[in-house]
Amino acid sequence: MKASTERKIIRWLHIVLSIPILGYIYGPLATMPRQAMVVKWIILPLVIISGFWLWKGHLLRKRLRKV
Repeated sequence: MKASTERKIIRWLHIVLSIPILGYIYGPLATMPRQAMVVKWIILPLVIISGFWLWKGHLLRKRLRKV
C-alpha cells in the first residue's frame, strides 16, 4: 500500500471516529452508560493512536526498518 493511501485511510478513520466523541461532549450520550463507556474506553484511545500515527508515524516506520 502506498504511503499516501495509508494516510488517507487513517485520516478518514480519525475523522469518523471523532464524531461519537462530539456526541459525548455536546449530546445526550454522556447520560447513556453503555455508550459512554464505549466512547471513553474504545473510541477515544483509537482516535489518539491514529492521531499520533498521522503525526509521528513516519519516524516509527523509519525505526522499524533499522531493526
